[in-house]
Amino acid sequence: MCGRYAASAEMEEIVAALQVELDRTAEPSRSVLKNPQQPPPGTPDWNVAPTKQARVVLTRAVREEDGTKGEPARQLRLMTWGLVPSWSKDPSVGIRMINARAETALEKSAYAKAATSRRCLVPADGWYEWQRSPVALDAKGKPRKQPFYIHRGDDAPLTLAGLYEFWRDPGVADPDDPAAWLTTFAVVTTAADPGMDRIHDRQPLVLDPDVWDDWLDPHLTDPGHVQEMLDISLPGRLAAHPVSTAVNGSAGNGPGLVEPVPTAQLVGVVDPETGEVIGG
Repeated sequence: MCGRYAASAEMEEIVAALQVELDRTAEPSRSVLKNPQQPPPGTPDWNVAPTKQARVVLTRAVREEDGTKGEPARQLRLMTWGLVPSWSKDPSVGIRMINARAETALEKSAYAKAATSRRCLVPADGWYEWQRSPVALDAKGKPRKQPFYIHRGDDAPLTLAGLYEFWRDPGVADPDDPAAWLTTFAVVTTAADPGMDRIHDRQPLVLDPDVWDDWLDPHLTDPGHVQEMLDISLPGRLAAHPVSTAVNGSAGNGPGLVEPVPTAQLVGVVDPETGEVIGG
C-alpha cells in the first residue's frame, strides 16, 4: 500500500489546482519501461502502477541558460514511481521502494535526504486498496480480496505526499543527455483512518492546501517541522466503495475502474463505515 492509484485530471486542471508555475512534462525524461507506457505519460490514467511515469509537483530552482541556478519555482514534472536513491548501483531497487512510511522516513537512509529537502505532491483522484475478506475464500482457499476505491468524500483535489530523487547513470557520459538521469518518487504512507482501516491498515498521507507551501519548500529542512507534517492525521475526509476486479491487472484502464460494484455482487465484504459483512 499504496500500490495503485487513479489520476484522470487534465494537465490544465492540475496546473490550476496546485498553482503550478512551470509545466515541464513535455521535456524528455528517462523511463524504466521496456515497452511504451499506456496510457502515455502525462495523460489521464485510471490505473497508475509502479514503474510508470506519473505527474508530480515540486518546488525547485530553475536552471538558467548560462547554467546558473535561478529562483525556485513550482513545477509539474513526469517521474517514475519507485524511488531510486542516488547511491544505488542500478535502478532496479525502485520497484521495492514505491512507499515511504511517515513514521520512519527521516530515519531510513533510502528516504532521509529526500524527506528533508526533496518533497513533492502527487495529484490523484483516489487510490485502490484490496480488502481481505474475514469470511469468504477464493478458488485457492485463501481469503477473498475485494478491491476498493478510496477518494475524498468532498470531491476536493486529492494530493498525496511524496518524496523524490535523482539517480545518475554512470554508463551515460554526457550529463546533459536525458538518459543520464532517472527521476523517481515514492508515496508517503501512514496509519489508515478509522473506518478505512477495515480495508487496509495503511493509506497514503493526504495533504491539504494549507500545508502545500511548507511541504514543497526545499529550504524547510528542520527535521522536527518535517516530522510534524509527516504526522498529520485528519480523519473524516475520505470515502470508499468496492469496485470491479478489472483493476487487479495493471493493463485495465478507463473511468469504469472507479465505478461502484452493485451490492448484490459482493461476497464477504466488510462495509468500511459500519463494519457489517455484506454478501457473507
